[in-house]
Amino acid sequence: MDDYEVSNSVSGTVYGNVIQGGNVTVHPEPELPVPHQVRPARAFFVNREGELAALTAALRKADQGGPSIVVFTGLGGVGKTELATKFANEHAADFRGGVLYADLKAYRRESGVDLAGVVGGFLRAFGLRPPDVEAERFAAFRTATAGRRCLFVVDNAEHASEVRALLPSRGLVVVASRRRLDALRMDGAEVRQLDRLSAAAGAALVRGWLSAGRGTDGEVAALVERCAGLPLALNAVGSQLLRRGRLSVGQVVAELSDQGAKLAMLDNEEGELRRTYDPVYARLSPPGQALYRLIGVHPGSFVSAELAGAVGVERPDQALDELCDVHLLDVVVDDGPEDRFRAHDVVRTHAYACARELPGRVELLARVVAYFRGRASLADRAMGARLRLQEDGGEGLPGFASDATALEWLYAERADLRAVVEAAAQQGWHGEVWRLCESLWPLYHGRKLYQDWIATHERGIESAQWDNRPDAVVRMRNQLARARFERKEYRLAAEQLALASEQLPLVADRRVAGVLHETDGLLCLADGRPGEAVQRFTLALADNRGDDHGEIVQSYNLAQALIADGRPEEGLTVLEAATVRAVDTGDDDMLMKLPLVRARAHRALGQLDHAVAHAEDCARQAGERSQYAKEAQAHTLLVGLAEELGDEALAERSRARLRELEDRP
Repeated sequence: MDDYEVSNSVSGTVYGNVIQGGNVTVHPEPELPVPHQVRPARAFFVNREGELAALTAALRKADQGGPSIVVFTGLGGVGKTELATKFANEHAADFRGGVLYADLKAYRRESGVDLAGVVGGFLRAFGLRPPDVEAERFAAFRTATAGRRCLFVVDNAEHASEVRALLPSRGLVVVASRRRLDALRMDGAEVRQLDRLSAAAGAALVRGWLSAGRGTDGEVAALVERCAGLPLALNAVGSQLLRRGRLSVGQVVAELSDQGAKLAMLDNEEGELRRTYDPVYARLSPPGQALYRLIGVHPGSFVSAELAGAVGVERPDQALDELCDVHLLDVVVDDGPEDRFRAHDVVRTHAYACARELPGRVELLARVVAYFRGRASLADRAMGARLRLQEDGGEGLPGFASDATALEWLYAERADLRAVVEAAAQQGWHGEVWRLCESLWPLYHGRKLYQDWIATHERGIESAQWDNRPDAVVRMRNQLARARFERKEYRLAAEQLALASEQLPLVADRRVAGVLHETDGLLCLADGRPGEAVQRFTLALADNRGDDHGEIVQSYNLAQALIADGRPEEGLTVLEAATVRAVDTGDDDMLMKLPLVRARAHRALGQLDHAVAHAEDCARQAGERSQYAKEAQAHTLLVGLAEELGDEALAERSRARLRELEDRP
């Protein structure tokens, strides 16, 4: 047999088993890297037990095949990324294939997200070379993840399609987004909205980094409230407190009450307020940006489509939907007659930063003030006839279907109305201030909001003086005196009447003097001087001659004084004439109130059945008109009448209604 040579060679590096003739050369597979791309979690982390439990449950679900998806949506700075980071670090050992992270904001271009670049980064993290062809990258990614148990944290996603393109073959995908990505439910995702920290959780976070003994519980609670429970804002404030050791928590709370100081405190390198919210603002549509600037200018906390449209925001409903979609606004759930939306305080601070250099900022604020003044005027007029010094307002704005609807609107907007009064006063728009206060009478008198009542009318007095309107000064002082009277602060009420009387020589309309006689009469009644009260109300009645509503009101008051003076028959005569006039003039407000005094007159005469009938009539009408204070007066009288009659069923009905009214504003 001839000799011959056999050549059996392999070039390059081959992993696995290679047979060369009779020799076996084994090159072991190299260990692929196990990536861990999330940063370490912060030292202090509170609450979120429910969300962490949901992630743990999703981890178990991931073992059943296919990707398991959990989406956290919420306002920027609420802690979505921190939550995912906390979970990833605690459960890193459960993901033998690695923990990967992608911030889509870093890959976002005008044309969209560079998803192929994201997938390429994932493949490189696995130690694999991404294919040059983009379509092949996604296939290689799915192949690579088929045999790996991985956690993928996808941050700053804006659309469901972005997440779908990044889904692995198996593993857990945690998505953080400012937008509501409900469409991912079709892919089996659990979508959870991450709310701001509760008061207790926020306090626990603050106490975590605040040295012992620094700040009272009340100050810490106020700090959490000022920061709207947002971890981003709390951490920003925390960095200030830690750097400035002599700064007290109370001082910080006081500074946070001013938007400018609040912006300076929150917008530091730790808080990253502008870095967090500027990109969100930049991506809003023009109507969305206009609405956002309105939030920054508006002195109150609430916005509505009607307000936005009135001040010039185009397509306001679309703009509201857009801001809700990115969690900049939340729908307010209350009994108000229209949909209203509220921005978190930290969002308002950023919006203030966006709007403070706006060339037309003051003009926009003027439109906001004009809107509230106009709507308040329309609401006041919907409540019925009464003396009003201001001209008709609210041109171009929708009216109210009923007095009850008008009162509910005033009550729903009470916080914004007070804020608008303050803002208008600061701008020196004095005519707007006292006119707004005049229109707020039915709200404050009907719902007994004494703190707001007193604060706004102190502003109203100053503005009426600056506006050189002595009649308005008298009106403002009288309305303030009524607040003091109802709080049983009779001395303070009398002081306001005395100051108002000094302006009367400058006032031509005698009805303005009549309001002072009326309040003085009420003080006489409270002081046990019914005879003098009769005199005051008689003067008030004379001052209102020729004014149907004014005469009916003063007849109502005069009858109360006559009853207190032991002359119920005369009181009934006055009331019967006033009732006829109220029917003839359609004065529904007084038709509701007159039966209550008639009931008292009949009770004084021992005619208890008649008294019950009139008191029930007042209670029914007051309930229909949402006049809860007057309804409570009627039911209180009914309880007394029922006890005198021995009618336990009637007494219990009225007691039950009074218990319900205790929870009413």
